[in-house]
Amino acid sequence: MQHQSDSLNLPLSNYDVDNDMDDGKEQSKSNNQKRINKSDDSLVVVKIGGSTFGSDDTTVSDLVKLQKEGFQPVVVHGGGKVVSDWLKRQGIRPKFIRGLRVTDENTLDVVVGVLTGIVNKKLVAEIVLAGGRAVGISGVDGGILQAKAENPELGFVGTIKNVDATAVKDILAGGSMPILAPVAMSLEDSVSSIQLLNINADTAAGEIAAALKADKLIMLTDVPGVLDSSRRVISRLTEKQAKGLVEANIVAGGMVPKLESCLKALATVNETFIVDGRQPHILLECFKQNTENPFTNGTRVG
Repeated sequence: MQHQSDSLNLPLSNYDVDNDMDDGKEQSKSNNQKRINKSDDSLVVVKIGGSTFGSDDTTVSDLVKLQKEGFQPVVVHGGGKVVSDWLKRQGIRPKFIRGLRVTDENTLDVVVGVLTGIVNKKLVAEIVLAGGRAVGISGVDGGILQAKAENPELGFVGTIKNVDATAVKDILAGGSMPILAPVAMSLEDSVSSIQLLNINADTAAGEIAAALKADKLIMLTDVPGVLDSSRRVISRLTEKQAKGLVEANIVAGGMVPKLESCLKALATVNETFIVDGRQPHILLECFKQNTENPFTNGTRVG
């Protein structure tokens, strides 16, 4: 994917961007430390899914651009389509309940292998080749995501009970972009009995954003935004309105965990967005909206 190097002209008055690669490792280390020690105005959690990627996708170049401008992106990725394709190769038919994948033991092996391996490493490679710095991890690494399987209908699908964002912060402090696959460790694990759990990527993104107290949570999806009963995009939703849409079943399926994650994050996150990741540079648009230029290319929640 083509990397564009023109400036974003984004509001980063409190952040120093290291544009001179000849200043040496000490200057780079100094700038990284400045970014991590400042307020969280630069920290943004971005959830991406494989269904948003296409031949004209700009997500990777946009993430690299944000990183070079001094922002600190944290990426939580899905990969449901790739997982479903691999399940079909194994003769396993994918099944969903309320937008969440039913995960039995055989399905779990495929989910873990595909998300933490194929999807995660390809995404890291794309970011590095585009000029960015990225480190691929899963929710198991550093005990970031700890969960319990509470719904027998869903099988080995975890409900997140605790988030330890230390490993994520360490990667950011080192000047790299964490790329996280949504797999968790069970709180009931022991040395002799280890159980990994599948986590909905939208849910994981909301929990990570809340734990980091990020400035923004941006959900990239494959629809224009949250739609009303007439199938029109709702550009702005209050928390009360978002809850009402879910309760009235006006939104359903995969949009439910997205809205619920935005609501969860709003306890500590300033802004949350649900936008069409298929639109070129939609990620950057989320940083350009203000009172004179309101956001109209998706849904802002809160």
